[in-house]
Amino acid sequence: MSLNSTTAYALAALLVWALIAYLVMPLWWERYAKEHPDLDGVPGITETGSGIPGDPINVAIGGAESDVRAVFAAAGWSPADPLSLKSDARIAADAVLDRPYADAPVSKLFLFGRKEDLAFEMASGSSPRARHHVRFWRAPMTHSSGAPLWLGSASFDDSVGLSHTTGQITHHISADIDAERDHVISSLKSTGRVATVFPVMDFHKVRDGRNGGGDPWHTDGTLMLAVINAVETGK
Repeated sequence: MSLNSTTAYALAALLVWALIAYLVMPLWWERYAKEHPDLDGVPGITETGSGIPGDPINVAIGGAESDVRAVFAAAGWSPADPLSLKSDARIAADAVLDRPYADAPVSKLFLFGRKEDLAFEMASGSSPRARHHVRFWRAPMTHSSGAPLWLGSASFDDSVGLSHTTGQITHHISADIDAERDHVISSLKSTGRVATVFPVMDFHKVRDGRNGGGDPWHTDGTLMLAVINAVETGK
């Protein structure tokens, strides 16, 4: 390779670096900042009714409630039944008999001083012992688009057993909550109704812990924010 060729390659590499560092990345970060609401002060962990730390917050959705419900339905998720003696008895019987229960209830967790506003689940196999599930709370702030913001806690129930903290019958979650976070986002993207997805990096400063049932969890610290396309009306 001649000296002139080497110099040309070096200048081209320098130009590419300058474009990325001084044009592309600043524009990306500007868009990133505009897309993200100010989440300072938002609790990163839910609580049980007894005030015990619960499951971590790891997903967020920007969109009207009707659009959030619609996109989850399109992605194959079912709204969770409310807790009641009837639903509790059914999930116990179905877990023992290995029968499906696509909209089995989820236990209550609390954020902003109230229980979840929305809860969805997706079956994994034939038994309600294992399932994908996510709870959402409407946040006090909105997305930059003006749409409501929903903060969610997604985790995978992989078995039923006794709580390590209370001894009560409960679902036990898989420790890798990032895998369930990514599953939620991937399933929503498959509908074609997700406008954008952005990572909110370092949302969690504490990267591991135990939930209200004593189950261990770990995360890379990132919260994934998906913005839903609104359904056009009036047609």
